[in-house]
Amino acid sequence: MRTTASPQLLPLLPVERRRGAPLYRQVYDGLRSAILDGLLRPGQRVPATRVLAAELEVSRLTVLAAYEQLLHEGYLRGRVGSGTYVSLELPEDSLRVTPTTRPQRSVATPRRQPAPAACEDDGLRPFRVSLPALDQFPHAIWSGIVAKHARRFDPAHMAYGDPAGLGVLRAAIAQHLRAARAVRCEVEQVLIVSGSQLALRACAAALLRRGDRVAVEEPGYPGAHAALGTAGAQLVPVAVGAEGIDVAALHALGPRVRAAYVTPSHQYPLGASMSASRRLALLDWARRREAWLIEDDYDSEYRHVSRPLGALQGMDTHERVVYIGTFSKVLFPALRIGYLVVPPSSRDAFAAAREALDLFSPTLSQLALADFIGDGHFARHLRRMRGIYLCRREALLDGLARHCAGLLHVHNADAGLHVATTLDPDVSDVEVIRRLKARGLTATALSTCYLGPERRSGLLLGFGGFAEREIAGATRVLGDILRVCS
Repeated sequence: MRTTASPQLLPLLPVERRRGAPLYRQVYDGLRSAILDGLLRPGQRVPATRVLAAELEVSRLTVLAAYEQLLHEGYLRGRVGSGTYVSLELPEDSLRVTPTTRPQRSVATPRRQPAPAACEDDGLRPFRVSLPALDQFPHAIWSGIVAKHARRFDPAHMAYGDPAGLGVLRAAIAQHLRAARAVRCEVEQVLIVSGSQLALRACAAALLRRGDRVAVEEPGYPGAHAALGTAGAQLVPVAVGAEGIDVAALHALGPRVRAAYVTPSHQYPLGASMSASRRLALLDWARRREAWLIEDDYDSEYRHVSRPLGALQGMDTHERVVYIGTFSKVLFPALRIGYLVVPPSSRDAFAAAREALDLFSPTLSQLALADFIGDGHFARHLRRMRGIYLCRREALLDGLARHCAGLLHVHNADAGLHVATTLDPDVSDVEVIRRLKARGLTATALSTCYLGPERRSGLLLGFGGFAEREIAGATRVLGDILRVCS
């Protein structure tokens, strides 16, 4: 007698081949919603993949892919020789069911997700730059780790923490950076901060004095301009080309340049990757001038045309590079954890600057992140997200080719979570942004990334935080707006 799936489960999985979503995603969405709605209870066994595949008339690989995703995110748990079950460790606040109501689900049409709450800074609107795929974050795993540490939160952890950060987290970060980013560092060189903006402010406090000249990429990151300016430094824009910052122009500035701020792995905003020869020339300039290099490695984990490039810091043999990283792009921005890797000779100065700015980072988040990295969840998340971001990037490029052809030029789409584009000189990117916001979208105007008077018009279009269907619809609106503005 053939085993069949539960008849109560099948209506929750309305697999439709004509829908745009992949079949495995439809199975995943149905099972995940059933778990969150309380229709599949903690500890309840789910059908074997072969049985469910036969009932849905799909490939077993389709169901396997859906189960693997749910296992990865912690919604399911496997028991050797027994089968697969709904996890017993689901956080209570992730369940949408209430004691007095039971969600009703239409079999004919998929349940619509609630609209996100309005956000003061454009929140979740396409094409928000620097926003990761929050919908793909393994919430169940993360919340389980946080809950475990919250239950064990003893008085020592509730008191003031080490300004440098928890040793266990610094060790996990150092190990990851050595293996994944070719960074040369020991645990003592890693300082935990509340995001990359605070890291930049720490650089300003530890390295700069009022009136010091600091070279910055032109165009460049406005957040760095603001943070480095807090020390009263004089910012000097230096042109960026296809291989990175113009080192000859740095030499032409003379000896009175205290530091240079660079984004060598994925230049912000234009997207170029600094060549090996340019990196060596830049390091030689820093050595000769006894200048500091502030390397912002903000989203280099995601490179779409080759393997991720190693850090500039790993090539430095004279302790001239201060390395900055953040978890905002690879996990989620609200985590507010970033880090510095500083030369040993400057460690005390940075530690004092870090303590003066913010005392220490929240201990509970540090404990959870240390486990998330140490247990392998972080590495698995990065591997999975590379494929998802590649698909979302392709959706954006396809949408631009279909709806915006001849209206903008894709400048660079090799890495990161945004695509840099340029517009005709007579098209105001600021006006385009204004019209996008009126239509419920947003983007970043390229012209706002310049310090000097000569500015290119263009758009930075973020794709990381939005599904392919959202991106396709947003490019259609963008094309309409560009035709009006051209």
